[in-house]
Amino acid sequence: MSSNSALERTINKVLSQKETELISQIDSAFQESLKNLEASRGKLDAERARIIESAKKQAENLKRQIVGSSRLSARNKELVMIETDVNEAFERAKAWLASSSKDESYRALLAKVVEEAIPSVGSDDVIVECNKNDTEQVKKIVADLSKKNPKLKARVSDQPINAIGGVRVKSADGTMSFDNTLDSRIERLKPLIRKNIARMLRGEAGEE
Repeated sequence: MSSNSALERTINKVLSQKETELISQIDSAFQESLKNLEASRGKLDAERARIIESAKKQAENLKRQIVGSSRLSARNKELVMIETDVNEAFERAKAWLASSSKDESYRALLAKVVEEAIPSVGSDDVIVECNKNDTEQVKKIVADLSKKNPKLKARVSDQPINAIGGVRVKSADGTMSFDNTLDSRIERLKPLIRKNIARMLRGEAGEE
């Protein structure tokens, strides 16, 4: 065996060992890369799921905000319509009462509000206030009541009040008073009128 052949085999052996080591290292690095890739894929899938879920929540919140805003806007428009209709009904009622002040039905109504108001102050000594147009009628009504109840000491004030009709009664000592003007009665009916108009606008049957 020549010295050159021995050297060649030694070189081939060394190269073979290096080749094996290199292949082993490459394979190891490849397997490590696969593991890292697999781990990264799991993280990416989790991140993608998180982003999708977050987007869904944001879309749902935006949807609720849009729906809520639309409902609020519709509700505000409805309230404006109701208030407008209530005010129109109120003005029509005032116009009708002003034009019917000389009707028999109004005189009957005036007598009723006087009879209701006087006992409400809890005194037999009272002062009755009314507008200028109703003064004579109220005086007659008060005179009739005084005949029926001798204990009643009622007089009609010389100072007219600013009201559509009806009366305001106060005790002579000024400690008690009761506002039974038509203005006040209509104001007390406003919530009910508003409620009924709202029910009609919403298509709900029946009125209270």
